[in-house]
Amino acid sequence: MRKFNIRKVLDGLTAGSSSASQQQQPQQHPPGSREPEIQETLQSEHFQLCKTVRHGFPYQPSALAFDPVQKILAVGTQTGALRLFGRPGVECYCQHDSGAAVIQLQFLINEGALVSALADDTLHLWNLRQKRPAILHSLKFCRERVTFCHLPFQSKWLYVGTERGNIHIVNVESFTLSGYVIMWNKAIELSSKSHPGPVVHISDNPMDEGKLLIGFESGTVVLWDLKSKKADYRYTYDEAIHSVAWHHEGKQFICSHSDGTLTIWNVRSPTKPVQTITPHGKQLKDGKKPEPCKPILKVEFKTTRSGEPFIILSGGLSYDTVGRRPCLTVMHGKSTAVLEMDYSIVDFLTLCETPYPNDFQEPYAVVVLLEKDLVLIDLAQNGYPIFENPYPLNIHESPVTCCEYFADCPVDLIPALYSVGARQKRQGYSKKEWPINGGNWGLGAQSYPEIIITGHADGSVKFWDASAITLQVLYKLKTSKVFEKSRNKEDKPNTDIVDEDPYAIQIISWCPESRMLCIAGVSAHVIIYRFSKQEVVTEVIPMLEVRLLHEINDVESPESEQPPPLSTPVGGSNPQTIPPQSHPSTSSSSSDGLRDNVPCLKVKSSPLKQSPGYQTELVIQLVWVGGEPPQQITSLAVNSSYGLVVFGNCNGIAMVDYFQKAVLLNLGTIELYGSNDPYRREPRSPRKSRQPSGGLCDISEGSVVPEDRCKSPTSDVKDNSFSRSRSSSVTSIDKESREAISALHFCETFTRKADSSPSPCLWVGTTLGTVLVIALNLPPGGEQRLLQPVIVSPSGTILRLKGAILRMAFLDTTGCLMPPAYEPWKEHNVPEEKDEKEKSKKKRPVSVSPSSSQEISENQYAVICSEKQAKVISLPTQNCAYKQNITETSFVLRGDIVALSNSICLACFCANGHIMTFSLPSLRPLLDVYYLPLTNMRIARTFCFTNNGQALYLVSPTEIQRLTYSQETCENLQEMLGELFTPVETPEAPNRGFFKGLFGGGAQSLDREELFGESSSGKASRSLAQHIPGPGGIEGVKGAASGVVGELARARLALDERGQKLGDLEERTAAMLSSADAFSKHAHEMMLKYKDKKWYQF
Repeated sequence: MRKFNIRKVLDGLTAGSSSASQQQQPQQHPPGSREPEIQETLQSEHFQLCKTVRHGFPYQPSALAFDPVQKILAVGTQTGALRLFGRPGVECYCQHDSGAAVIQLQFLINEGALVSALADDTLHLWNLRQKRPAILHSLKFCRERVTFCHLPFQSKWLYVGTERGNIHIVNVESFTLSGYVIMWNKAIELSSKSHPGPVVHISDNPMDEGKLLIGFESGTVVLWDLKSKKADYRYTYDEAIHSVAWHHEGKQFICSHSDGTLTIWNVRSPTKPVQTITPHGKQLKDGKKPEPCKPILKVEFKTTRSGEPFIILSGGLSYDTVGRRPCLTVMHGKSTAVLEMDYSIVDFLTLCETPYPNDFQEPYAVVVLLEKDLVLIDLAQNGYPIFENPYPLNIHESPVTCCEYFADCPVDLIPALYSVGARQKRQGYSKKEWPINGGNWGLGAQSYPEIIITGHADGSVKFWDASAITLQVLYKLKTSKVFEKSRNKEDKPNTDIVDEDPYAIQIISWCPESRMLCIAGVSAHVIIYRFSKQEVVTEVIPMLEVRLLHEINDVESPESEQPPPLSTPVGGSNPQTIPPQSHPSTSSSSSDGLRDNVPCLKVKSSPLKQSPGYQTELVIQLVWVGGEPPQQITSLAVNSSYGLVVFGNCNGIAMVDYFQKAVLLNLGTIELYGSNDPYRREPRSPRKSRQPSGGLCDISEGSVVPEDRCKSPTSDVKDNSFSRSRSSSVTSIDKESREAISALHFCETFTRKADSSPSPCLWVGTTLGTVLVIALNLPPGGEQRLLQPVIVSPSGTILRLKGAILRMAFLDTTGCLMPPAYEPWKEHNVPEEKDEKEKSKKKRPVSVSPSSSQEISENQYAVICSEKQAKVISLPTQNCAYKQNITETSFVLRGDIVALSNSICLACFCANGHIMTFSLPSLRPLLDVYYLPLTNMRIARTFCFTNNGQALYLVSPTEIQRLTYSQETCENLQEMLGELFTPVETPEAPNRGFFKGLFGGGAQSLDREELFGESSSGKASRSLAQHIPGPGGIEGVKGAASGVVGELARARLALDERGQKLGDLEERTAAMLSSADAFSKHAHEMMLKYKDKKWYQF
């Protein structure tokens, strides 16, 4: 009697799939066979979604701050993000909820706190003493716009300047306003009739905290006496002010102006500056003023004990330096160094030995925040070299066009890539250690190796070590090296499949075990690489050209191009020879003058020196056909055990034997069906429907207008077509004739229903939801593999799903994942020993799939995921064992079959923003979380899942966001994160010296509490600013603790069997809270007990 599997029926009901297919499910197995019951271990509680870390350069930076004691750097962005950097490996990302631009950042030096000022006129106080910083307080200004903030060292009173020219004072402990206000009309001359403009600078005199220097945009500077509440001096200049800086002795200050001048003023001489400098102005004869220059946006004035002060400025170049790059100018004594930058300067800070403004500053470095880079300049070395940046801030060096993520790689991979990548390092950096070295590393609980591969617009491929939530570049491969570079614009006849970036990487296929790498580029080119630790010189780059364009009912197609019975063409074994199938580009135009048989790029004809690392094995290019450019490649797969690479586009599929350098298969998509084609197709003219080719869109329903055809994959198209479903209904003749190859998978399985044992084959998925199987007949290993042909033949097996096929995988009879066969990596540039050769002759290709040891009666499962649904097909019977409709109204962008907690699951990311996981093989829904709506092509192009619950995508053009869907990783994340705040003693204040103390010299202190406190200054107007408590205070901690208890209570109701454990956890939480209270009482009692005792009484 046949076993009735009730669980499958229940799964079918929960899936919400079509009732007709579900009703037939129990009858899907033939009478003789029985569906084995597979024990699935993954449950919903194994899954939880959370962001882990963000890597890369902060996108659109807008503000910079540095804590000189903690040695922590903060960067704010135009989207309200906050990135904090400590020692290499200690990084943190936070986000302001409003998303308003950060205009200024101020550290509470050595306090573990930071104030951010935003463009929406809010101030926020961040607590950095926790691994995930949180906002303690916020203050929203209601009537005035915030333009500048200043927090003196070791002060709790923050000065806030506004657009109206007023200055308000905020207590950073309570985040409330003081009643003390400096009004603009009191600060400027009473006789002045015009408004001085917004406040652009505030700072206190380094030697006298009671004197506040206020810079107004119009050019007026005021020295305000805080005690007497009046202006001591007013300094006026004709040009607008951009920034102001003090000399540490408090007797002079320097201003930078909009005409490219610097003015140095004596505090007691307000009538005119003691010196006016135009650093980049041409000095004219006859004593005339130098020509005006561009504005000097910022100036810093830093002193040294043993020499001249440093004046460091950005901007100020003369107007005739058109096309000159942005510069930072360092003036030291009589020398002026102009340091050119690659991007425009957002801000810079001079790093000094002391946090005290009234001491010699002793500057040692300048950190320069550029639009797309962070540069650190060593001031102590001649020539001002830059420090080597240890952070992964160059992800976007060339725009990222695709990503792949591999967790749990072979352990020898990262050292191998690092060793070849170490030779690529640039020279000429500063010899010193990176000075931003605050914080502590987290405890990495994850020990498995992780690698991220990024493909870029310039054709480069970067390998990154991503283990334990860090990121470090290992190795960079330049794929464009094999092509001739065009010298001028006229010399670019062939690259017009795209306007720019002809080498951009679209697809990466990598086998970590064999280290074989295959890339598909935007110019319809495929390059196969082998990994080698030896340098080689390739005399002639092996290349093939493939003519892949098949018309429906095309009687004119040459017989030689596609023989009907798929007889294998005999390819020469010499890698340098081009077999007859490769269509060498002998003619560049056909008889009617149209371009024909020409590839888009020209492969170099000169010898190519290949460094250790990835070395070109074979270049394959699609050629123009009758004036039609080749269509971009939509899918790619490589198999090191079989020695085959296969790729497809909207015209068809091609398979290449890279051992023999021969084309094995070159078929139109329609020809793959043979007589089994389910669609009625009409012949079409290639002229009528020029296929739009751009990233993902080339398989959607007219989602890109033809004008977009020439866009490179780097252009971020906010494509409205993503809101619509790409339905797979087969009514459109044009779409039928444009059926593209969307998924390819090599495996060792049952190709036909009648098969009694598994054999090597290729599974092909199309955009119309069809899966076709191609059988592979491989010759024996060793020399025979190079001499005998591989025989390729369609098996006739066809499976159907709704929506374009995205991913395929195979499970054995126990439900374990069967990876494709692979050949373990070995160095191929070293001649083999004789006995090794004998071994390899006898050796069949290694297959790690368990199928080789299986008994004939055991079955397998094919897991197929499309844009709309997933199916698990039992093999060899080809019955649908399980089916799950993933989405009705949207479509899946990425689906991956991944390992998690010693089991496997299907993970999907939908265009509607949902991340879902399903058990295998039964496809039970385990997780469904709304995470991120698809807002642009970049996310769609780069999102990928990998093993152990890891995933990533490009969150901005310069940043990678990593996330986890594993409950275990979420729980361990707190331990893995680094700590930003570490207890450090504040350096001693500078010694005032005997005479200064005696005669009243040196720094004058001020009791700000007395001046700004409520008792003397009164309360501020309530309508001026609104206080908003943040979630990061102690109240927030207590609230979070009680929230956890509430969550636990709800979880206990839902999960009775885990109630005991949760109860224990709740009691421990309460015990910890009470012990903390007891400790604080005890500490207070101890303090009272010993408060009045002298030091010798202890």
